[in-house]
Amino acid sequence: MIIGLTDHSNNLTIAVNNPLVVTPPPITPDWRLAGHRYYSYNFFLRKKFGQRIQKVSVDAKFTCPNVDGTVAKGGCTFCDNRSFSPSRRVPIRKITDQIDDGIRRLKMRYKVERFIAYFQPATNTYAPVERLRPLYEQAVSHEKVVGMAIGTRPDCVPPPVMDLLAEMAERTYLSVEYGLQTIHNRSLDWMNRGHHVDAYYDAIERSQGRGFEICAHVMLGLPGESHEDMMATAKVIAESPIQSVKIHNLYCVKKTPLADQVAAGEVRLMELDEYASTLVDFLELLPPHMLVERTIGDAPPDYFVGPAWCLDKPTALKAIADELERRDSWQGKRFPGQAAVCNAPQEQLA
Repeated sequence: MIIGLTDHSNNLTIAVNNPLVVTPPPITPDWRLAGHRYYSYNFFLRKKFGQRIQKVSVDAKFTCPNVDGTVAKGGCTFCDNRSFSPSRRVPIRKITDQIDDGIRRLKMRYKVERFIAYFQPATNTYAPVERLRPLYEQAVSHEKVVGMAIGTRPDCVPPPVMDLLAEMAERTYLSVEYGLQTIHNRSLDWMNRGHHVDAYYDAIERSQGRGFEICAHVMLGLPGESHEDMMATAKVIAESPIQSVKIHNLYCVKKTPLADQVAAGEVRLMELDEYASTLVDFLELLPPHMLVERTIGDAPPDYFVGPAWCLDKPTALKAIADELERRDSWQGKRFPGQAAVCNAPQEQLA
């Protein structure tokens, strides 16, 4: 079904293939009344659990179907899993041991007692249920774990795995993170993804009513994508029946095809001011009920190529906050039917 999406700021209508349209009624978001400009994951978790919650990364040493040759070889153009997760840089250990070690490290930085076990690197549903179940069971059995997050691809959730996810969601808080990245098939082809956007529509449709939080990953600054292209992705995300989104810029790590393309001048990485402006445009189109789990990405310095500003996370977050403040903007400002209710009086935002 072709849906016409209208950008009310410039009367531009973009046709996108999105069969998953939902339009929730207007609401007055509590995050806005609390003085925030978008619905952050930290705000949500504190409200849900009554305390600070941190994700602790675990690695079950899965691979991906575009690595092992099932749909492609070589993995995503930008991907070296060692750079995305600390657990990829150490020998494999029991899930509970990884959680213990992660908790120890996190408690040196934060005052926190409860954690979400995050199956992060690679495709964490890409195995038979017989292998997945004991791994998930180890995570939820840890006394300090209050939930799980599972990163995966939308083409890697066959019916038996979907049933297992629903079963786990009956026992604990569960977020299933689908790597969409973009709605544009030409960009998915560039990144050697091995699937097109129809896989996202299928996974989201089959995830409905399963009891877990549905999250989509999106990447801004992909080569060949215009601002209009990125906003088209935002509109599809906004109208999808999902609960949360993770957004970050395209950044480059060593020993990847992207690193070669950046070195050859074939790919330009976004500067901070450009990214902050684009991100705020993206946030303005999202509905106020949608969680924003992430707004920037980074990698360890020893694996990192660029852009350099990613390594200074406080400055990057401040640039985003400053852009929101400069525009007097917020998540949902341009989402149909939501602008008025989100525009809370300033005395409520103090």
